[in-house]
Amino acid sequence: MAPTTSHQRYPPFPDADVETAPLVSVSLRKLEDSNGPESQAFFDASRNLGFFYLNTEGSKLGDALVSEAEQLHELEKQFFKLSNGEKEEVAREKLDPFFGYRHGDIDLKDDNGTKRRNESYNSPKMRKDDFVGNCKALPHPQLIKDNWPLLQSYTGHCREAIDLMLTHYEVHLQLPIGTLANLHRIGERSGDHVRFNQSAVQPFTEGAARQGEHTDFGTLTILANWLGGLQIRLPGTGQWTYVKPVPGLLVVNLGDALVKFTAGLLRSNVHRVVPPPSPQDGLTRNSLVYFSRPEDTVILRRLKGGLIDQQPYSNEPEPEMTSQEWIQRRSLGDLKGVYTHSGGLESRMQSVAGRV
Repeated sequence: MAPTTSHQRYPPFPDADVETAPLVSVSLRKLEDSNGPESQAFFDASRNLGFFYLNTEGSKLGDALVSEAEQLHELEKQFFKLSNGEKEEVAREKLDPFFGYRHGDIDLKDDNGTKRRNESYNSPKMRKDDFVGNCKALPHPQLIKDNWPLLQSYTGHCREAIDLMLTHYEVHLQLPIGTLANLHRIGERSGDHVRFNQSAVQPFTEGAARQGEHTDFGTLTILANWLGGLQIRLPGTGQWTYVKPVPGLLVVNLGDALVKFTAGLLRSNVHRVVPPPSPQDGLTRNSLVYFSRPEDTVILRRLKGGLIDQQPYSNEPEPEMTSQEWIQRRSLGDLKGVYTHSGGLESRMQSVAGRV
């Protein structure tokens, strides 16, 4: 029996008057069974849009992902209710350039007169490397310590699903099995992690939305969300459309690394997070994300072999750096802009103009 989700606790996503993104639904169970047509649909979605729903129905792994995501949804809400002082004890500035708590005040106040915050927590204890003992764990709140087995299990299940998808990519790209997997070994250091996100109730502004446009820096992202707010930019038209949250369906999108590895054959699509549409816009929005990244020492450049060799070579040189360097420089704003399917690293103004 499939696990129950908490989507029914929230106002429904509006089906009328809101343009939604045409995400294909890919069955995890059929991918596990190596179903040919389903695998082809998965590969086509990865080439054409770079986003798809992962349907967990009928999969033991899928049931575990949904059940644990629901538990972590409650945990993240508990985390963000901690005092600001407790959360700031694990702030990025005190721990690590990338991992830790961060927030941004917005120009609105809650009922107590306190400025509202948009917040995220890349928990040190939720790093894949802490999970497998690849490095010394950073400090973390007692709440995270108490829920370590749950976080450990969810991390392992996300990696299981991601490793499965990497194998399907290898087949379709006509690469030797293990080519991509060997760049994502769980026993090697990487930027894999779970992230808690919380967005305060706030009005939509185009300026804030534009500043949030981005592509993900890594390989594959698994998103669980319960309210609208995620928007993707449709290829060709540049139109922004909402991704509808659906019970039992996780949202998966590709990151920059797969674009670089495949010479642009696969797509890392531009997206952003904005306030949910009415009637969900009066609620604080939480989401749960698992980011997978290549090993820290992997150079982000096109691979050799299979269909990749058939892709054209660009006359414009692109910076080559390790995965760790790419992620740190992109996350800290050293490499500004968004990384698009065909335009490479470009400014947001170019992005808005429609280079896709």
